[in-house]
Amino acid sequence: GVNFHLRHKWTGWNADQSLKFETPAGQKTVRADAVVLALGGGSWARLGSSGEWVHWLNQAGVKVETLKPSNCGFDVAWSPHFREKFDGQPLKSVVLSFESFHQQGEFIVTKNGVQGSLVYAASALMRDALETKNKAVMLLDMAPDRAREWLVAQLSKPRGSRSMASHLEKTVGLKGVKVGLLHEFMPKEDFANAEKLADFIKQMPIPLTATRPLDEAISSAGGVTFEALDENLMLRNLPGIFCAGEMLDWEAPTGGYLLTACFASGRAAGAGVMQ
Repeated sequence: GVNFHLRHKWTGWNADQSLKFETPAGQKTVRADAVVLALGGGSWARLGSSGEWVHWLNQAGVKVETLKPSNCGFDVAWSPHFREKFDGQPLKSVVLSFESFHQQGEFIVTKNGVQGSLVYAASALMRDALETKNKAVMLLDMAPDRAREWLVAQLSKPRGSRSMASHLEKTVGLKGVKVGLLHEFMPKEDFANAEKLADFIKQMPIPLTATRPLDEAISSAGGVTFEALDENLMLRNLPGIFCAGEMLDWEAPTGGYLLTACFASGRAAGAGVMQ
């Protein structure tokens, strides 16, 4: 009982509230008793989520919060050497801390900065800090299963003729990109100090400079405010027009949470139409 009309691009309303579409056969007008808008957020425009609908709803007097990246990566001002050597390298078994967020997991170093599941989980807090304070520094515990005291004791052992990289691997099992981060952000003279070395291993500060662009984000925050909707997800300004999914002003962790909430809001909007 469902008809799909493919290659129809919505371009707003006519004066009589009918819908305008661009189609392969030219301009088309559609009148309906009820309309559910499920147009997605603003990320991944090439797959259809372009956020172009914001313009049409703003024109109709609907309050829409600016679309922002969510579950997104961040830029870091890596040195050319670090960028070239570690682009694409995973950082595994680390704890990321930022304000109230503390979680163990993994993420990936990119040529531009950082991305991956652990970064996405903290992205809303870090994005908002960059927006309000123009500053965000995430802290990494690169040896979450080791106490600081143990690290100090191990790192205090004589290095002998071993290189610092070899000493770090042999004493505390640190190697690869984790050692690269020490060289990237730790003063060179502090490598000889076991206490300071342990401090950086347990709390590596990584300053973020910006969120990655919205079009790269997994999802988007912002959208149609809940004040603009009634309890049936119908627009108060536009009776008979309902909204669902990621175009609403909410955000959720990536994965099943995001999908389930989109489906649930679609069901709620559908029930609103029937009511």
